[in-house]
Amino acid sequence: MLIKKPSDIQPSEITPPALYHNRRRFLQTSAALIGSAALADLITGTPAQAATAQTFADLPASEYSTDEELTPYESVTSYNNFYEFGTGKEDPARYAGALQPCPWSVTVEGECAKPGVYDIEDFLRPQALEERIYRLRCVETWSMVIPWVGISMADTLKRFEPTGNAKYVEFHTLVDLAQMPGQKRPILDWPYREGLRMDEAMNPLTIFGVGLYGDVLPNQNGAPLRLVVPWKYGFKSIKSIVKIIFREDPPLNTWQQQNAREFGFYANVNPDVSHPRWSQAKERRIGDFFKRDTLPFNGYSQHVAHLYMGMDPKTLF
Repeated sequence: MLIKKPSDIQPSEITPPALYHNRRRFLQTSAALIGSAALADLITGTPAQAATAQTFADLPASEYSTDEELTPYESVTSYNNFYEFGTGKEDPARYAGALQPCPWSVTVEGECAKPGVYDIEDFLRPQALEERIYRLRCVETWSMVIPWVGISMADTLKRFEPTGNAKYVEFHTLVDLAQMPGQKRPILDWPYREGLRMDEAMNPLTIFGVGLYGDVLPNQNGAPLRLVVPWKYGFKSIKSIVKIIFREDPPLNTWQQQNAREFGFYANVNPDVSHPRWSQAKERRIGDFFKRDTLPFNGYSQHVAHLYMGMDPKTLF
């Protein structure tokens, strides 16, 4: 299999070029609180998985549900960027079967009062009624419309009591050459790293994704825990998270480190600022023949534009 150097990777093979498409609004339910044991079953695929998945599948849609047609499950789970399994779009589905999402733990470090290593069920355990499990139906990576199952990142991060010095939060993907064969080659500087400003992480649109289509999150889509930030380009949505660091200074994300001229920290969708090698003004949704206009912040301006008031939009790529 040919492994390309970063300089040889084509625009069509990297998340940013027209991946995030037209918005519509975010689906957030007022679903009843689901117990942590059931949540753990859903995420890790234990024997109670089937019943739990059905519970999530039955979550009601809210007024924020998109009226866009969903991307077929087969496309969502077979056309992915996940370089830990290879650079081809089909490689994650082909090789991700080696990933073992159970047991799983998340290390929490940095500017917080409750650092530690948490089993995933403890990491995500709801502590109060306002901490809900959501079903999201929004326009996502590679111009797909995906019904995510996720948990408010704000609710989760607050439990670790970030200090006043925590201005950013950094995320790391698992490094395991046996489970992730793509890491055997120096395509990127492993582990894959991403980060958000704290106010971005605390925005209601930001979630920890744990499933899609009402079922367990497939390995190739970032099992058992991934980031979903629908107003940003897809490389921001880091997968298979194993570490979170609360930081005072901005982290250097992987693609920014790889090529700072082309990839910045924010990754906000801005059709008025061209990537150095292509325009971002038009996008094509999977299954469509014609392109359509790219919308600022992927159509979520009313929810997130205030986060960037006074900043030069050209620096928000």
